[in-house]
Amino acid sequence: MTPSCEGVFRDGFMGGMAVNQSNHEQHPQSTAVHRWTMGSSFVTEFGAVLEDVELVYETYGRLDRTGANAILVCHALTGDTHAADGDGRPGWWGGLIGPGCVLDTDRYYIICVNVLGGCQGSTGPASVAPGEAHVYGARFPVVTIRDMVNVQYALLQQLCVSKLQLVIGGSMGGMQALEWTVLQPDFVERAAVIAANPAFTAMGLAYNEVMRQAIVSDPDYRHGNYAQVGVSPEKGLAIARMIGMITYRTAELFQQRLGRDLGPDGVADFQIGRYLRHHGDKLVERFDANSYLTLLRAMDLHDIGRDRGGLAGAFARIHAELLWIGIDQDLLYPPDELRRATELAVRSGVRARYNQLSSIYGHDAFLLELPQLSQLLHPFLTQDRAVQQAVCDG
Repeated sequence: MTPSCEGVFRDGFMGGMAVNQSNHEQHPQSTAVHRWTMGSSFVTEFGAVLEDVELVYETYGRLDRTGANAILVCHALTGDTHAADGDGRPGWWGGLIGPGCVLDTDRYYIICVNVLGGCQGSTGPASVAPGEAHVYGARFPVVTIRDMVNVQYALLQQLCVSKLQLVIGGSMGGMQALEWTVLQPDFVERAAVIAANPAFTAMGLAYNEVMRQAIVSDPDYRHGNYAQVGVSPEKGLAIARMIGMITYRTAELFQQRLGRDLGPDGVADFQIGRYLRHHGDKLVERFDANSYLTLLRAMDLHDIGRDRGGLAGAFARIHAELLWIGIDQDLLYPPDELRRATELAVRSGVRARYNQLSSIYGHDAFLLELPQLSQLLHPFLTQDRAVQQAVCDG
């Protein structure tokens, strides 16, 4: 049920609110992390029941009196809520979000939510189960991209958002953006789906399985109950990340930047190995292995056509205008597949078009090629067909 939003507006604006069943207290506009607790049980797509689901989110800008100037930014597999620069920290999309940027915080109310199943504050395997002393661990249920969207929608209702002008994300974030258009067709005006497909591919399933096996084969995984004995499958998670990094970049980039260069000590320890180990070690410092597995499974299960009459049936539900953005050297989401998906969407009556980033960075270009991405997004968001530069100066 949509809550009453009377009394939450002041001077025509509403900032991000930390909300639960009994608390509608406003807090000032900031880039601080806010927490919301769902006041009722949440039933997942596959029938599991979660109590006291919490979501952590950040907001930028102000919600207007109509509640219709909101943009939802969806993060990728190991992302978090800190999408915009602020609080002395760079955001992972800092060049896109801010005053005068393509996602203009002087015009839009921008929200980024840590997904259900994540480990950056939202309910996930590393959360303490309600009424218990231990974290969920391996007991945490399977969640899907649809589950993530459903709990985000519940949060946006509490925040008194009446419509999303745009939902946008890359990779797993793009999966969420696309699912939003099917689950809530009258709530979303536009969606930008970046480096993501309508259903996860067999190649994606293969890479995810190898990453999964790296984690569960670590002796410290303990069948997912490692937290109860004070250990963590750090080696397995680091190897999983190393595998992921190979898929996120390109052979051309590895050859140009690293090639066959040896480390400074001159032994047979190539720079590319050091690079991959560095990224593996960095992830171990900030991510939970069970959460990584949970989100991998959600990606595996992503298929907007499931139980909807296939892709054509899913596309037939969409009312939003859709921009699909591929990346020319993306190993995980080949651009030809995304172009074909766009063509099927158009044949199904969707106002959809395809555009493409060109980058040596491969899949990770959606995080790194921000000037290009901004040029593609600006005409889509403003409906101005003249390509304009809208990247922040810093």
